[in-house]
This record gives sequence, C-alpha cells and structure tokens, in this order.
Amino acid sequence: MDRPPPSPLLLMLLADARLPTAGHTQSAQLEPATVWGLGVSEVADFIALRLRTVTRVEAATAVVAMHHLRAGLDVAEVEAAWAARTPSPAMRATSRQMARALRRLVCRLWPESPHLAVTGPGASRAVVLAVAADSAGLAPRDLAMLVGYDDVQTVASAALKLLPLDPADVACWVLDALAAVDALATEVAPLTLPSAIPAAGAPQIEAWAESHAVTSRRLFNA
Repeated sequence: MDRPPPSPLLLMLLADARLPTAGHTQSAQLEPATVWGLGVSEVADFIALRLRTVTRVEAATAVVAMHHLRAGLDVAEVEAAWAARTPSPAMRATSRQMARALRRLVCRLWPESPHLAVTGPGASRAVVLAVAADSAGLAPRDLAMLVGYDDVQTVASAALKLLPLDPADVACWVLDALAAVDALATEVAPLTLPSAIPAAGAPQIEAWAESHAVTSRRLFNA
C-alpha cells in the first residue's frame, strides 16, 4: 500500500531549531567567523556563501543517499564522496556528531525504518537525514529544501546570540535567502550518483571550523 503524502508540517519539525541537532548547538562556523572580524553587514553574504558551497554539498549528498536507500544500493560510496568534498576534519567530525543526535530522533519517530543500520557511528548527518526523509516519505526536493532552510536558520539563530542586531533584520536575512534555498533544491533534487555531488569547497569556512575546534572559549559546538 502506498504511503499517504507527508504533511508539510513534517518539514517544520525536522528543521526545528529546538532539536538537539540544530541551531542552539551549532553556529555553522559563524562564531569563529565573528571572532576573525565578520560583522553584522556581512552575515547575509555568509549565508549565501554557505548555500553555494558547504550546504550545497550536504543537500546533494542527502538526496543521492536517499536515492541509494530507496534503490537498495550501498551508501558507502555516497559517504566517501561526501568526505572527499568535506576536507575539514572538524567539519566531518561535527557532521557525524550531529548525525548521532539525529539518529536518536529517527529511532523514536520511525523505529521500523529498514535503513537504521546504515546510520552507525561513522555516518554523516546527510545520510541520517536521508534515512529520516525516506522514513517520512519526503520527495528529493523536499529533502534538499530541508537541508538548505535548516542551514540558513542555524546561522540566523546563532547571529542573534553573537552579534548586536535587530531580530527583524535576522528575519529579513532568512526571507531573502529563501530564493537561493529554492534554487539549491531545484539543482540537486535530480541527482542520483555520488560522482554528481558538487565539489564546492569553502577554504575560509573550513579554516574557521578548524580554529573553532581547538578553542576553549566558545558558545557553540561548531
């Protein structure tokens, strides 16, 4: 029997900043960026840069991983492709840490999922998101939208704690980023091959992640 289409509210649940995998534990490298001098006027550009690079890689990885899960294919090649496109050890470690927290949620919501076995300690967040999306019956484009929107909200939530600004400005940043999230989802939704995952590096963001990983004075884990 076909599953009923998922409620759009499910996307809101999985992107909720109150989850232990989301904005209250992560700054998406905004915190070290501000330490190195990034100011309020540059946050919107920072969001746009992540959407073109780091988030684009993660969204594409999640979409390809979900295709592999639904086709009965091994996701090991997808994980390897993601790791090759994520050169920062700190960013890979953070992704896997977030994946473990997200896996707990998936186990609670969809304990009958046949794909939980692929979400072991070495799984990336993108692959665990793929398992969640498959369990929920999401379409590839919905999954990509979720990844993009979650990243924007993570940066926006962190900005409220790190910088002196008007919350209305933060809402405007999120609103302005939605077109780029939509374009990102349209771009990566058709992908099915690990080799098709974009190799969109962000050396400065990666350097900030590495510096943040060894500092003892920080508000956010990453």
